[in-house]
Amino acid sequence: MTEKANYSPMDWAAAACDSLMASYLPEELPPAGRWHYHQGVFLCGMEELWLVNRDERYEAYIKRYVDKLIDENGNFAFARDELDAIQPGLLLFRLDERYGERKYRVALEKLRSLFQTLNRTSEGGFWHKDKYAYNMWLDGLYMGGVFALKYANAYGDDGLRATALHQERLMRHAMKDNETGLLYHAWDESRRMPWADAATGRSPEFWGRSIGWYGLAVAQFLDELEDGAEGKQELQAELASLAKALVQYQDEATGLWYQVVDKGHLEDNWLETSCTALFVYTLAKACRLGLAGEEELAAARRGYEGLINVLLVDESGRVELPDICIGTPAGDYENYVTRPTSSNDLHGVGAFVLACMELEKAGE
Repeated sequence: MTEKANYSPMDWAAAACDSLMASYLPEELPPAGRWHYHQGVFLCGMEELWLVNRDERYEAYIKRYVDKLIDENGNFAFARDELDAIQPGLLLFRLDERYGERKYRVALEKLRSLFQTLNRTSEGGFWHKDKYAYNMWLDGLYMGGVFALKYANAYGDDGLRATALHQERLMRHAMKDNETGLLYHAWDESRRMPWADAATGRSPEFWGRSIGWYGLAVAQFLDELEDGAEGKQELQAELASLAKALVQYQDEATGLWYQVVDKGHLEDNWLETSCTALFVYTLAKACRLGLAGEEELAAARRGYEGLINVLLVDESGRVELPDICIGTPAGDYENYVTRPTSSNDLHGVGAFVLACMELEKAGE
């Protein structure tokens, strides 16, 4: 491994994107050939980079991923029973606007139709997946909610906007812990999951990346709501509250956050990079929106520096982000701290790129 360059956040975002581009054709991004949120998160990060530096290599890479999975008639294979399948659809809005190819709009409409067919709780909350009946997970707010608001704005679907806001309120009501300001990973209306509290239905732990997905979603919801729009002040208060809470659990020595956020004192808990990146994004965005102050911005900077410190760079200049928890269901403490990690997992690198670009916008 080589000494790290003195890069700006945007330079590190580009280095991360370039490293994966050098390793994979777009359609080979793991899991290869799938319409999947891992690729979607990474490519959404790349899109944020392209919107600033306008390097057409990134635009071409994103477009090729989509074009290799969606045919000329708008047909493509995606999971029909889960919110995760909707997330890569975020890439379609700009492609539809810029290129106007019919297949993008057809694909958008197919993903939008999932909101009509997904199973729901008694209060209208989307099940995260059919195999997790009556479960709402924090992850789902980003996986489906941001798409819903973008679709509502792009194509005048006001009912879908109301649906997205309703999902956030349900999650906050069911999963937020008022004492810590953090949110539990999941909630089971049926109380049948082995992790579900018999009284509340909540899962027992504050898992880092799930809280990160929630923070990312709330921040991006605010991008999609005009000033004075129904629910915007409520979400502004929630983002401010979450930012304040996150600062309290940052590891002082490294600037990173723990896999189980509030239990850094336990020896088998460990520092995790994807949640750290999502928290950096959340904090920096809250500051840029005027919802947080110097303490939160300082925490975002420390988190970013912590990520750069653990980032590996090989002799060819390719970067590798380690200590990314693999995909993880809700569960007890042991479930989280025994999960395997990987390097350059796409949702970790995507979160890192998003964090870098948000700090770049903050003038770092």
